[in-house]
Amino acid sequence: MAGSDTVIIRDLLVRGIIGVNDWEREKKQDIVINLSLSVDARAAGESDDVADVLNYRTLTKRVIAHVETAEPYLVEALAHQIARIAVVDFGAARAKVRVEKPGALRYARSVGVEVERTAADYA
Repeated sequence: MAGSDTVIIRDLLVRGIIGVNDWEREKKQDIVINLSLSVDARAAGESDDVADVLNYRTLTKRVIAHVETAEPYLVEALAHQIARIAVVDFGAARAKVRVEKPGALRYARSVGVEVERTAADYA
């Protein structure tokens, strides 16, 4: 079945501007990103060639560049944007993206959102 394999990127720490408060717009904050991407890795499993699978190194560089420059107000928007990159630009069949802001709430390690998107969400 196509798209039955999963590429996982765990605890990617990036610094960027995010938030609705004025003080959040002044300096970069830590943002933690987790991705779970449905792909079909059968060809890569057979060929052992990076050209046959979603290149997670290239994807990660693209996500970092986006987070460092996008400056969204909401974690929901950033998660949606990252999912779009994975699905539309890198061909993942499905992307589950979690974006968290460590220390955003007192007494909580982090606060965030998780979204799941497919190509149909961007048609």
